[in-house]
Amino acid sequence: MEIKPPEALPLKECGLLITGGTAGVGLATAFKFAEAGVTRIALVGRAAERGERARVAVQERFPAARVVFIQADAMDPAQATRAVETAERQIGNVDILVNSVSSAAVPGLFHESPIEDVLPTVVNQLLPPLHMCRAAVAGMASRRRGAIVNISSDAAKVSTPGEAVVGSAMAAIVRFSTAFALEAKRYGVRVNVVTPSLIGGTDAYDKLMKDEFAGKLFEKALRAAHLGMTLPEDLAPLIVFLASPEAARITGQVISVNGGISVA
Repeated sequence: MEIKPPEALPLKECGLLITGGTAGVGLATAFKFAEAGVTRIALVGRAAERGERARVAVQERFPAARVVFIQADAMDPAQATRAVETAERQIGNVDILVNSVSSAAVPGLFHESPIEDVLPTVVNQLLPPLHMCRAAVAGMASRRRGAIVNISSDAAKVSTPGEAVVGSAMAAIVRFSTAFALEAKRYGVRVNVVTPSLIGGTDAYDKLMKDEFAGKLFEKALRAAHLGMTLPEDLAPLIVFLASPEAARITGQVISVNGGISVA
């Protein structure tokens, strides 16, 4: 029996929600989507002041777009649900969801890490994308189309000293995403994952490089990045492509962007 694939919307007709869209990769991705013609954009973040600055920055560069900021902490399932519902009221259907949320965890040897830090490190990284996917997928499935891109890390694929816990959380995001892709494809919803390594020009980069252990770890890693250190602007075009009609047959894939630090 022939299966009729769902019709992919042109980007200019899509509504976009970016969790963690107020800085770093999320904000760079918002600019890139707007450049590609997306005119309905919702940025979700926890900090109101930073969120409003990000909204204004995107709006000023793309005055024809409707850009809104929604303050929410996706760690809380109720707030994640409210964020999607608010976005749908303010910009219309959420056709594209990008989850770009990183925890504040700094690498450290497992046997030296406080046992009390294990659970917060895992849940703070893992739960936000799961909550946002769950909140958004019902609407996507009802329309029989949608694209989701989750941002994880190469720590999910390559074992590194000091990243035993955060790497476990990142690996869980990858496994969730690929399993979710198998479930969601029958409803026309695609799910893919982008896995960067260290990302320059971000608050996380500055925090990591100031830490003695993490700084040495990533200085060594960067020496292997012969193609250059990854920046937010390097990830944004890939994310836009994965959400676009040109990637309509791509789902359940995990793609690294790391300048050559590792190959896995």
